[in-house]
Amino acid sequence: MAEAGTLHDAFIEELRDVYDAEKQLIKALPKMARSASSRELRGLLETHLEETRGQVERLDEVFASIEQKPRGKHCEGIAGIIEEGKSILEEDFDGPTLDASIIAAGQRAEHYEIAAYGTLVAWARAMGHDDAAELLEQTLEEEKAADEKLSALAEGGLNQEAAQLAHPELAGAANDRPKSKRSPAGRRASK
Repeated sequence: MAEAGTLHDAFIEELRDVYDAEKQLIKALPKMARSASSRELRGLLETHLEETRGQVERLDEVFASIEQKPRGKHCEGIAGIIEEGKSILEEDFDGPTLDASIIAAGQRAEHYEIAAYGTLVAWARAMGHDDAAELLEQTLEEEKAADEKLSALAEGGLNQEAAQLAHPELAGAANDRPKSKRSPAGRRASK
């Protein structure tokens, strides 16, 4: 009978998964940025692309800190999220609607990464991998910040602009409604 894997084994597998996820995102982000009609959204995606490259370098450091060779394991989760994002880019949406949809796709990826990095930080701390935990925590904070920036951009007018194009008769009424604490594509979940 094979010996059962340990939390350390699961940690390495999760690192390999997120390593591949980041590399997949490095390939996907430029196309999303080029498709954005909003200059602000394009800039945010380009900035996050550079951050993502730095996150891969940081993962190299994490692997080194636990004496493992950096390598990825195909991440099916992020592959599915990226595939959904690609299908959005193929839709015939007006500019603001496409931007709102790109934000939604971006936030799905960010939330996936936040969950993965949150788990990795907790496991690293539990096993006493303090150097790895600190490096992973830096990336976790960057992912949370990227999510917040996407929300701010959506809430700062992109969602409303898309909504007004969809329902011009409601343009004034939308400003009279109370803001929701939760909604997809741009609203942060209430805490």
